[in-house]
This record gives sequence, structure tokens and C-alpha cells, in this order.
Amino acid sequence: MVRYDSVSDPNAEYTMRDLSAETMGLERGRVTPDAEITDVQTTMVDGNYPWVLVRVYTDAGVVGTGEAYWGGGDDAIVERMKPFLLGENPLDVDRLYEHLIQKLSGEGSIAGKVVSAISGVEIALHDLAGKLLGVPAYQLLGGKYRDEVRVYCDCHAGDEAEPASNAREAERVVEELGYDAVKFDLDVPSGAGKDRANRHLRGPEIEHKASIVEAVTDAVGDRADVAFDCHWSYTTGSAKRLARALEEYDVWWLEDPVPPENHDAQREVTRSTATPIASGENVYRTHGNRRLLEEQALDVVAPDIPKVGGMREGRKIATLADCYYVPLAMHNVASPIGTMASAQLAAAVPNVLAVEFHSYQLGWWADLVEEGGLIEDGRMAIPEEPGLGLTLDLDVVAEHLVDGETLFDEA
Repeated sequence: MVRYDSVSDPNAEYTMRDLSAETMGLERGRVTPDAEITDVQTTMVDGNYPWVLVRVYTDAGVVGTGEAYWGGGDDAIVERMKPFLLGENPLDVDRLYEHLIQKLSGEGSIAGKVVSAISGVEIALHDLAGKLLGVPAYQLLGGKYRDEVRVYCDCHAGDEAEPASNAREAERVVEELGYDAVKFDLDVPSGAGKDRANRHLRGPEIEHKASIVEAVTDAVGDRADVAFDCHWSYTTGSAKRLARALEEYDVWWLEDPVPPENHDAQREVTRSTATPIASGENVYRTHGNRRLLEEQALDVVAPDIPKVGGMREGRKIATLADCYYVPLAMHNVASPIGTMASAQLAAAVPNVLAVEFHSYQLGWWADLVEEGGLIEDGRMAIPEEPGLGLTLDLDVVAEHLVDGETLFDEA
């Protein structure tokens, strides 16, 4: 393992905006209990995604658990940022977030893996601060609007290119599993495409996608809201034609029809259609969402909390979105830890539609924590226990580690 505490980084060492407690002149003992950070560790779990769990340890014997967006690299970045956290007061969540953003600015803390790694630490700090203060995480975000949060189920049929297969799965998820909000993929093979690279949709392809939408919306009727995901697949023109073709159906939203880099294209698609357009999972921090919201370039903003910057950053995005009367629907492919972080935030802001659940086909998802009944009848109850209100079952975590990974320490 690289010794990141010995890596030289002139940008981090000489920044004039060092926000450490020492340079800010902050004293310990401002609140009770007094605690300081002693360690930060990660563990990667092999779920339906490789979930990156993050733990922040203190000299008070209290540990906070968070989650960074899935995949490789976050563990090394968390190890890299650990020297900037040791000895700090874990209750200064916002300052420590900005401190890490500044310290890692040379390594890319405006987007990407650096921000997702910081997100994992930030969520762990909310869990930790809540435990130290004896309050749920939602209370740290301003209090509660709702006792339970609506969950939408991201569905995958046996043959996702077959309209009838999607319709059957929609019926099953609504009737048997109790969800009243679902999402299906539209970027599936139609058999009519001519070129996989050019992002263009031919007429028969649009007709095929419309047939999926028709089958699913007809199957569930008014029993469930139905969204559809395109995963940034199409040209601006093709996205506009697709969105217009879906206007006759009861579509909750059409998600990411164009790539995320060009906000002008996103705005063009949104303004061209009555079909609600959603985006945001590949946009980072409040700054990344600013133009999308100010220019009303989307109808639903979909930040991923373990990716976008964490819970307070999600709170800031929600506040900005509310200025333009835009609702949130949290993108989420996380373990119970990241999912609960999104739900705690969803409880604390007014303009939330739902939180995504992407693991309904993974039988042991809920076993990762000791608390049972996390999602019932398409709702996630918000715990009143301190922090996130969840306790990792370390035996289950150890059973499902990614090959070569080691379990982090207990409290």
C-alpha cells in the first residue's frame, strides 16, 4: 500500500485556503462530547455493484459509516485524504467537506472519483456527528418533512428488449412487491439499429421504445408512476424525437436521453417536449447543477448522494432546485448505507419525489445491516436512532467482500 501520508503535493501543502482547525484557529471542546478523528478506513463489498464503504473513527470510541459511489479508486483517494482529517473535530462536517475539496483540488475535486470519495467521508461524518450528538442525520440537515420516503424500484425484465417481458415485470413488482413507482431501461437493442456509435435513432427504433413504454404504462395503469432511463445514449435530435413520441403516454420522467457534458443540449431537449426530462447522476456538486437549474434545463434533478458530494451538498442542490420549483429524485445504486443517506436527505427537504432502489433482485442486500424491514410496500421508514440509524453486520460484510479486500476495523 502506498504511504499517502508521505506523498508530496505542493498544491495541498501551500494552499492559502487551508481550512484545517489549526489554521482556522478553532479550539476543541466547543461542544459535548469532545472527539477527534483518529482514522479513516474503507472496505469494498461485492454487491450488484462494488460498494465502497467508508468508516471514520474517533478517540471517543464512536465510529461513523458512509458510502462512496461504487467502483475502483475511491479507497486510494480516501487513504490519500486521511492525513487532512486526523485530529479534526468530526462535528465540523461542512468545514471538513470544504477542507477536503480544497486540499484535493489539484487532484480534481470538482468532479469524478475525488468527489465521490469525499462524499463517502461526508456521509460517514453525518453518521458520526449524529451519534455524538444523539440525533438522527435528518436533524443535522434541518429537520423532517416526512416519516417515510417513497422508493422507486429500478426494474430489469428477463428480456428487456421485449415489451411484454417488461410489462410482466412491472405487474409483478407492483402487485407482488408493493411498489407504486418503477423505472425501466429504454437503451435496449431494438434490432433496427444501423450503427452503435453515432447515437442516432431511426424511426423503427423510436417505435420500438414507444412500444415498451406503452406496454409498461398500460400494465400498471394508475397504480404506479413509471420512469424510463436512456443512460446518455442519443443525439439531441433523436432525443427530441423520442421524447415527443412518448408524450401520449403517462411517463413520470425520461432520464438522461443525451450525454451529460453539454448542458445546452440538455436544455434543448427539455424545452422541446411535454415529456418530463430528468438528469443529474453524472453531474457533480452544486456548481455542476447550477446551470441546469438556473436555465430550467430539466424537469427533475437526480443527484446521486454518494457521488455528488454527500448529504449537505445534496441539501444545497435541493434548495437551489426549489428556487426553480424543480423536484428531486435521488439516483441510487448503493448498499443500505448510501440508500439510507439518500433517504435521510429526502426526509429533510420538501421537493423530493422518491429515492431509487436498484437491488431488488439481490437477496442479501438488506442483510448487510442488522436492522430489518428497510423497504416495505415501496416506502423506507426514517429511523429515529442517532446518525443514519443503521448498524453494519460485519459478518455479512466479510462474507461478501470483493476478492482481495480486507474488512475494516470494528468500532
